[in-house]
Amino acid sequence: MKSLKKTDNGRYEGFAVVRSFSIRTTAKNLPYADLVLADSEEEISAKLWDYSAQVHGTYTPGQLIKVRGTIDIWNEKEQLKIERIRLALPADGVRIEDYVPSAPFSPEKMLEILTELAGGFSDRELSGIVLYLLGKYKEQLLYFPAAVKMHHAVRGGLLFHVLSVVRLAEQICALYPSVDRDLLLSGAILHDISKTAEYSATNAGVAEEYTVKGNLLGHLVMGAGEVTEAGKATGASEETVTLLCHMILSHHGIPEYGSAQRPAFLEAEILSILDNLDAEIYEITDAVSKTAPGTFSERQWGLDNRRFLNHNRKPLAPPDLMD
Repeated sequence: MKSLKKTDNGRYEGFAVVRSFSIRTTAKNLPYADLVLADSEEEISAKLWDYSAQVHGTYTPGQLIKVRGTIDIWNEKEQLKIERIRLALPADGVRIEDYVPSAPFSPEKMLEILTELAGGFSDRELSGIVLYLLGKYKEQLLYFPAAVKMHHAVRGGLLFHVLSVVRLAEQICALYPSVDRDLLLSGAILHDISKTAEYSATNAGVAEEYTVKGNLLGHLVMGAGEVTEAGKATGASEETVTLLCHMILSHHGIPEYGSAQRPAFLEAEILSILDNLDAEIYEITDAVSKTAPGTFSERQWGLDNRRFLNHNRKPLAPPDLMD
């Protein structure tokens, strides 16, 4: 694993993110810690023999740690034998986003852009609803991925996807003056707000599993509920709340993809199209990035099981979201 560097004494030392941690016992009934550690590209199995919680501490998935040990081969794979382990400290000067797959932009900056944008709406009811929910879910938004798998499934991926859709929506508004800008941008900002409750995720931005409410309700229904609550809290009119709820409930386009209704006004239709467009651009770009120039990607089951050509005409780069 690249984040573990070999020292002069033959040991490996560095920082990693805990993927899993459990206490097991040997055949002689002695406790040991069984871990999987990872950086942004790889993972490694690790063992801490003669484990003591009082001496070595306990760890949970998503924590950034510092380890030292030796690497051996076990069952034809590398395995780290841990000698020392501790949580990463502020004085270490390391950031968790450097050790996990992460969005290419700072979550704090992306959230700041969205907050400033909503604060500038001329429609104060929409502004109030959006700011209320961005504030309510600020902590989760700073690390949540946009999916368990599929598109934007990285730390900060939810904000990355949302801001990408917002930037697309701004271009549409600049081209078509009949589009209600505040309404479209409000829907773009809030369309996936309840993904923060649809599945659980660690601070490392790894979505672990769907929650009970996520399985039973889904983020569209829960999102409409959040908008209704925010509307009551901020004194928004029933008409404004209804329009925004419809955008959330219909943004997957068709019932087969989870929409309660088909989009029934212009801004709802645009949101549905842009949401799907950004997701597909991300998935195709991600697939091609793993493919040699002039060859085709693996089949992408989320995109009708198609393969995509890396024509290599332009370098792959994230969208320009910061302007």
